[in-house]
Amino acid sequence: MDVYYIFCFLAAISVFLGFLNQYVLRTQTTIAITAGSLALSLIVTGLGKMEVVELRDWVSQLLPLMNLEDLLLKGMLGFLLFAGSLHIDLLMLRNQKLEITVLAIFGTLISTFAVGYMLFWFLGLIGMPVALVYCLLFGALISPTDPIAVLAIIKSLKAPEQISIQVEGESLFNDGFGMVVFSVIYALAFEGTDPTLPAISHLFMAEALGGIALGLAIGGLFHWLICSTNEHSLELLLTLVIPTAGFATANLLGVSGALAMVVSGIIIGNFTRERGFSRVSQHELDNFWTITEEFMNGILFLLVGLFLVTIDFQPIDYVLIVAAIVIVLLGRMLAVGVPFMFLKRRRDYHPYTERILIWGGLRGGLALALAMSIPAGYAISGGEEGGNHDLRHLWVVMTYGVVVFSIVIQGSTIAPLIRRSRAAIDPEISGPSPQPD
Repeated sequence: MDVYYIFCFLAAISVFLGFLNQYVLRTQTTIAITAGSLALSLIVTGLGKMEVVELRDWVSQLLPLMNLEDLLLKGMLGFLLFAGSLHIDLLMLRNQKLEITVLAIFGTLISTFAVGYMLFWFLGLIGMPVALVYCLLFGALISPTDPIAVLAIIKSLKAPEQISIQVEGESLFNDGFGMVVFSVIYALAFEGTDPTLPAISHLFMAEALGGIALGLAIGGLFHWLICSTNEHSLELLLTLVIPTAGFATANLLGVSGALAMVVSGIIIGNFTRERGFSRVSQHELDNFWTITEEFMNGILFLLVGLFLVTIDFQPIDYVLIVAAIVIVLLGRMLAVGVPFMFLKRRRDYHPYTERILIWGGLRGGLALALAMSIPAGYAISGGEEGGNHDLRHLWVVMTYGVVVFSIVIQGSTIAPLIRRSRAAIDPEISGPSPQPD
């Protein structure tokens, strides 16, 4: 089947799952689509084992055709980050700039090394030793909270403003910073980059500062272009060029496309919106990018759920999934708790801030795409069971387990926490929070 047709049918399935959600689960759309696709995956697998109908081979051929890694990292990510950053209020972001910077940079680094070292210790403990650099690579790909998953849930549940800005800002910026950290460790692990401070610093600065500089350049250019025209349709088309040609340019230049999209999106959403768009055009801009974001979100999480069919689970994999979930949660607790030990000396925070940041640190398709980018063929010892395990297989399996747990379990249970946080500000809020869209 042609890739375009596959994309069309997957888009239709994701839309129908979202439609059914309003009558059945009535939960946040991201959770509903992930849960629905997970259920479809289990049905497909079950029918194959019962020899009723064998669909696994078809699905296993379908997903590689879509190429989830390239589809997200080189395509959809630009749209989703640009759309998310368009709605960031720069004035409110300034009030939380220290918190967001500390969480996005130091929190990501703390989680990367904490998860990496804990995983290194655990795998050695069970007789499956893996080199530390590979464990740190897993820590880097799983540490950033995925804005694709986080923003959709936090916005729909109307979290307190201070917490919402921290979650949104951290998830957007630590996504770009996390990809930079992943690229650096990936280069050390697989590309033969010298593990020296000058070499690592050069690679890091080129990715991070290059992405920010390109984002400023793209944002400035398109601010001028949009302000120079009064054609409403052309204004929207110009914004569409940013996550397409702009994101592709970042990838070709070898700088962080994620950071470039976040920076350019903030520029367009805060400066160009007021000066280049009329009231009518602003409404059209919001509607256009909201629909685009929800459409791609649905397809992405449908693919994440269906990916289950392609995984050949071994008994040890279930142990590793549980261990990964616990380790990642512990890493998230350190990533939030340690910075706030110092931040609390500067100002007072909402009593539920740390709890929501920890439990709301969801992982999504980005982590899975990064795991899939690890080259196959790197075998590690199979321990007591004998044989070897492929490093890519283990990291993908563990990442998948963490992603499903974070979206389905954490995402579906964070509503009561947010409701309590809202009640802590206004005691009259004691009923259920509004139904998410």
